Amino acid sequence: MSKVVLITGASSGLGLTTALYLHKKGHTVYGTSRKPERYDQQHPFSFLALENADSESIWRCVKSVLDQSGRLDVLINNAGVGMIGPMEEIELNAVRQHFEVNCFGPLQLMQAVLPQMRLQGEGLIINITSIAADIGLPFRGSYSAAKGALERMSEALRMETKGHGIRICNVAPGDFASNIADRRHYASLDKDSPYFKTYQFSLEQINDHVDNGIDPIEITEIIESLIETSKLKVRYKVGTPLQKLSGTLKSLLPSRIFEKLLMNHYKL
Repeated sequence: MSKVVLITGASSGLGLTTALYLHKKGHTVYGTSRKPERYDQQHPFSFLALENADSESIWRCVKSVLDQSGRLDVLINNAGVGMIGPMEEIELNAVRQHFEVNCFGPLQLMQAVLPQMRLQGEGLIINITSIAADIGLPFRGSYSAAKGALERMSEALRMETKGHGIRICNVAPGDFASNIADRRHYASLDKDSPYFKTYQFSLEQINDHVDNGIDPIEITEIIESLIETSKLKVRYKVGTPLQKLSGTLKSLLPSRIFEKLLMNHYKL
């Protein structure tokens, strides 16, 4: 059956790939962007304005979907940004803004769509998190923390809303080919920083992993299958075998051994 789907951050990357794919499958798709006028004529689905860290923008966006379609069946919380830098030197205000976009914004979107989904007696929320949520990754601690916080909130909300016919799950990708490097916040380090060399090495390694990551269509196909699935798992990992295994290794290995493996990988 055709669904009304709201996908945040649909102007590029995974969001755009998913929006186009679901549109071809016959769903009514609304994508979001901070500047929708740039994209509305380029793609076959509708674009709505959304600033993920602005409460009023979130409620206006959801209201617009309901005004146009009368219902909202699926929310895909995809919009987000990356953040890289050593925890000692990254700006605290930037970390706060990072949580606003990657964690609190998605939570507000869930709060905005839940009354309508409850009225309908059904609804699906898919939160795009990250395999990085399993681990406090060096130089990506803020990103790991924000995605981890979103996952814990989703797990709680999933149980709270299940009795109302609402399904919630997390899709946690590893590295996939995207333009995320263009939208990351980078900590600004001087050459005399004690982290300068290791940070530069890690940054090159991270970018290489993204450039050689999986095709986002693999994640999109899983998302599409979840729309048709009645019984959802809490979390779906998508990535290379090693990436999917990382969280399991962390739980199985002694903490010092796992930490040593991770530090060796990042040359720390």
